[in-house]
Amino acid sequence: METSQFLQMLFGLVGGLGIFLLGMKNMSDGMQAVAGPSLRRMIGAVTDNRFLATAVGTVVTCVVQSSSITTVMVIGFVNSGVMQLIQGAGVIMGANIGTTITGWILVLKVGKYGLPLLGAAAFGYLFTRSDRIRYWAMALMGVGMVFFGLEVMKDACALIEEMPDFRAWFQKFDAVNHWGVIRCICVGCIMTILVQSSSATLGITISLAFEGVISYPTAAALVLGENVGTTITAFLASLGTTTNARRAAYFHVLFNLVGVCWIVPIFFPYIGMIQWALGGDVGAPSSAGGDTTYPRTTAAIAATHSVFNVLNTLLFLPLMPAVVRMLERAVPGKHFKEKPHLTDLDIRMLESPSLAIEQSRKEILKMGDGCRKMIDWLRALLERDEYDKPLADRLKRREEVLDRMQDEVAAFVTDLLSGNVPHAVAEEAREQLRIAHEYEATGDAIADLFKTDRKLREAGLRFTEKQRTGLFLLHDRLTELLGAVNETMIKQDQAAKTKLLPARKIIRGEIKRLRREHLEDLSTGEVAPQVGMAFLTALSAYGRIRDHCQNVAEAVSREK
Repeated sequence: METSQFLQMLFGLVGGLGIFLLGMKNMSDGMQAVAGPSLRRMIGAVTDNRFLATAVGTVVTCVVQSSSITTVMVIGFVNSGVMQLIQGAGVIMGANIGTTITGWILVLKVGKYGLPLLGAAAFGYLFTRSDRIRYWAMALMGVGMVFFGLEVMKDACALIEEMPDFRAWFQKFDAVNHWGVIRCICVGCIMTILVQSSSATLGITISLAFEGVISYPTAAALVLGENVGTTITAFLASLGTTTNARRAAYFHVLFNLVGVCWIVPIFFPYIGMIQWALGGDVGAPSSAGGDTTYPRTTAAIAATHSVFNVLNTLLFLPLMPAVVRMLERAVPGKHFKEKPHLTDLDIRMLESPSLAIEQSRKEILKMGDGCRKMIDWLRALLERDEYDKPLADRLKRREEVLDRMQDEVAAFVTDLLSGNVPHAVAEEAREQLRIAHEYEATGDAIADLFKTDRKLREAGLRFTEKQRTGLFLLHDRLTELLGAVNETMIKQDQAAKTKLLPARKIIRGEIKRLRREHLEDLSTGEVAPQVGMAFLTALSAYGRIRDHCQNVAEAVSREK
């Protein structure tokens, strides 16, 4: 009989945990899809102001329903150079506060409404054509699954009352003294490392406490351990990243470890304060129909989690600059310049498509800036009478970097598209693939112009004064056009194609004029054949740059 009860309890716990985790994921995905643009603006608004960064971390984590997702995203942003270490540290502290929202959601006495909510939301998800409504329905489905999963786990935990041996094993882990508190913290930490979700272990803890299998002090100690265990995700995500990204992960670990260290000596007064704030002994059972449960424990656990993280954040806020300086000394930078690569971010960022697409957009902006630098360097090379090898090598290296960046963007965005992403994100991702290709091709065209000039120099030839004047005029117009295209990309100006049309027409007319005049000059025999061919090749390359700029403008304008 006990074996069948054990299996029933085990299946209930595993099944309930699975439904709970799937619900958390659906709730997170739905909320991210609905609030994606707002999240992107919030992340972009993070400055060195530690209070603003903490607030952003709190709100973002409340939306994505996972401190692990937020901290891993921070590691990715710091690794790519988009966010500084002190900014990332502030967001991480806010993430620890934001993750406590899960406990307060579970405080709501709506467990029995989990299935009806899940069913109603499923109909909305399946039978509507509006993307926004579908993602709201997905979020509500997630909420329903979270509550239903918690009810299943609570029912499974109730069976422990009928298994004395199993109950006795649980009571070995009881926070009756400081040594017991430390043991429970270690158990909570190990559970979270194994499950890789502090929300899941929180759900199990609340289920056990609700049925009276473990006491409130034990549950509180487990929650503190779960706070430490959740840092392993960000730590693993930091492996192989830049020094600053590893420092951000170490800050997350340090923040939670220091918090647990100062709370352990005052643990019993602390939980006594929580009990007093909630109006007495939260461990007192309530009976209804012969069933004994401890419903107020859920609110106490949520309050324990929230107050601890708020107090820890208040402790760290004034010390943050000093802690960051300490990490910079403890984790010294490498002797060579570290170059962040987008491919380092694929695993870290894809959990949040709305923010991942913003990260890839920033990489594409870097590609546009790289093209602008290349065309400026080319102008300097064409002007000089003597061959400038250092500048030429810099231009060639930049062209190789653009090739690699385009490959990395393509791999990242393709991985993003392979997942379940909102329609708007998928559309922007396809545009980014196109723009990345156009920028890479622009770099190739600029490199071809450089090679044309170098071949002439090697043959002891140069363009005529008339040709140089015409090419420089054309070059300057294209430099302005490329700068304007980059600006529209930054602003995501959907009127880009229309605004840039006059400049493109002028350049096209200029290329036609130069080609016509050149063909007339060829008939006089004053231009060497090799120079003549090189001039036509240069005009063709400038024409390709103009076409690529036009294609970027069309993509920004959402034109296919």
